[in-house]
Amino acid sequence: MSERRYVTQFAHNEQVRQTFMASEKQLRPNRNGNLYLQLELSDRSGAIGTRMWNANESDFKGFDNGDYVVAEGTTQLFQGNMQMIIKSIRKARPDEVIEADFLVLQDAEVEKMAARLAEVLRGINTPELKNLCECYLMDDQFMGKFTRAPAGMKNHHAYTGGLLDHVLSLCELVLLIAPRYPQLDGDKLLVGAFLHDAAKTEELAYDRDISYTDEGQMLGHMVIGITMLDDKIREAERLSGEPFPKALGMELKHMIISHHGEYAYGSSKLPMTLEAIALHQLDNLDAKLASSSQLINDCLNGESHWTQYFPNIDRKLWKGEREG
Repeated sequence: MSERRYVTQFAHNEQVRQTFMASEKQLRPNRNGNLYLQLELSDRSGAIGTRMWNANESDFKGFDNGDYVVAEGTTQLFQGNMQMIIKSIRKARPDEVIEADFLVLQDAEVEKMAARLAEVLRGINTPELKNLCECYLMDDQFMGKFTRAPAGMKNHHAYTGGLLDHVLSLCELVLLIAPRYPQLDGDKLLVGAFLHDAAKTEELAYDRDISYTDEGQMLGHMVIGITMLDDKIREAERLSGEPFPKALGMELKHMIISHHGEYAYGSSKLPMTLEAIALHQLDNLDAKLASSSQLINDCLNGESHWTQYFPNIDRKLWKGEREG
């Protein structure tokens, strides 16, 4: 195969034959009743919607979601979005896969970020909160999942290590913002930033492609997060020999269940403490900037200063003037 071009580098009417990760595959009939294969092909730069006309059950069953595949086809710009029409697809051989082509964050970056997160949390002054965080940090199984999990399915930080990336970004924001507002409890807000999405480790499956676990579908990360927190509070009490302050535990749980900020977005309560209000706003800031940046980076309309229109956010985004 020729030298790799990443999805975000594709141009209109480009011939492509290379390795991708497959996800969201469906075998569907068109208006004439003929079957076609619909899926997404991705690499570390992003994903491209893909179609294979006149497909059959053999094509559909030849690979699973999360598999690396070799696809051959042609790109085309359709209604402002780049897509690919393929004529063949098969499961890739091990020698056709370079794992680094599919990792947004390399291992060294993840290790550095995990070390920084531990440093920030171990700098907490409130003894009860410091002990609680230590119960999470010394749980190798939890931290292994925490450093690998994405922060979401698609909207933001949807890649291996994305949860760590998002949470560390929030913690750094807290360190900057909390001193400006003395009415905020910075330690409490730091722990809220750490724990608000911690149960994404169990809500999502992320060995290859990202999907919901059964527990994630039935309960969601906020409910799972409360259960995890209860377990760690009991562990902290056992290790310290002291009861964990009931009101403090309640406020931490409140930050978890209210951090989406609105009932319509899944919060069972609106933020009602200063720290919960701050957490929601900072979480929203980091998520919105990450998702908007990704939309701009993924835009393949190089001749315009604007992206295409995105119905989900009801706007185009300004890319700015580009040299050349």
